Amino acid sequence: MRLGGERAGTMQRRNRRTALAARACFTALLAAARLDAQATAGADQPSAPARADDDWPDVSGFLGEKYGFVPIVFPITEPAVGYGAAAGVAFVSNSLGEARAGIGRPNITFVGGLATENGSWGFAAGDLRHWLDDRLQTLAGVVYAAVNLDYHGLGRNSELEEHPLRYQLAPKAAAVQARYRVGDTLVWAGLRYAFAVTKVSFAAGSESEPLPEYESSSRVGGLTPLVSYDSRDNIFTPLRGTYLEACFGLFGKALGGDDSFQRASLTAIHYFRLPFQLYLGLRGDAAAAFGQTPFYLNPFIGLRGVPILRYQGEETAQAEAELRWQFWGRFSLVGFAGSGAAWNDFEHFDDTQGVVSGGGGFRYELARQYGLHGGVDVAFSRDTTAIYLQVGSAWMRP
Repeated sequence: MRLGGERAGTMQRRNRRTALAARACFTALLAAARLDAQATAGADQPSAPARADDDWPDVSGFLGEKYGFVPIVFPITEPAVGYGAAAGVAFVSNSLGEARAGIGRPNITFVGGLATENGSWGFAAGDLRHWLDDRLQTLAGVVYAAVNLDYHGLGRNSELEEHPLRYQLAPKAAAVQARYRVGDTLVWAGLRYAFAVTKVSFAAGSESEPLPEYESSSRVGGLTPLVSYDSRDNIFTPLRGTYLEACFGLFGKALGGDDSFQRASLTAIHYFRLPFQLYLGLRGDAAAAFGQTPFYLNPFIGLRGVPILRYQGEETAQAEAELRWQFWGRFSLVGFAGSGAAWNDFEHFDDTQGVVSGGGGFRYELARQYGLHGGVDVAFSRDTTAIYLQVGSAWMRP
């Protein structure tokens, strides 16, 4: 009876937290509709009206402003770290609304931090900039964080599946990237360098459990060549177009790290416009790691409703589909489903672990002129139920 009571109490607490998160997400979404009036206060030019010709709240005027600091407050509902919030400020150097098929993107500088209920916290700063008439894109960023997570093993691990090990990652990391557009095409070729010093600590009492091979403090340094193609009609909520990206990272002592390993990944996203105001999106990802990869850098399944780093392996593959129906004016309903698998050793699949997730949500067209939709998703998997605030596509790529 006591065990049943504890479970009932746990479920009640989860339900209360879920309800609070849903309320926070909805409040944040409504606040976004007023950003144009708040963020452009005191500007040289008067703010554009907050309502479009249909008399519904609209932020197209804000997206059309050339310059401005934008305050950002965002609820965190990631099940791996618990509920929390992220806050920061971004400086946008030109109109967000000029973004189009692969080019015309704004320069953005961002500084912010986050904190969650399980004690995770972090600070980050980044700068995205475009040069040479939109032919060269540079990206630089730094991160300092301490994140509390659960380790479930690589591939299938019966001991850790029900009794994961609590650990903390505390990285100090920096990365720089440059991409150049090939001719007049929508193909980009680039190179990224990343360096990180990460402290890893497992909770007291974990010593008797099957811990992964790890160092309490390790350095990682590597170069990642990448190629991408982007024909999406906008960066916010695409209706049609394709996004492809292939990366192969080389990490080793010569590049500043402690160990030598490699990481490869491939991402493919395609959007279809169907009759009857239906819009279909398909996404597929595959990733693999080779060599002496730190356990926390092995690929993992990233689907709505699945905690990050819950399903890890030396190789992973996942697919997800999303159907949106804009049934009335600015309002849409969304349904999505996905599955993924993680395993070790290409030749043996006995330790494969997989997961299926799905859910639904709603969208409101926040900026009609630029096709920006926002809303809330509720996602389910066998591990958890999670709520996500979405501004733009759930598969957002800059």
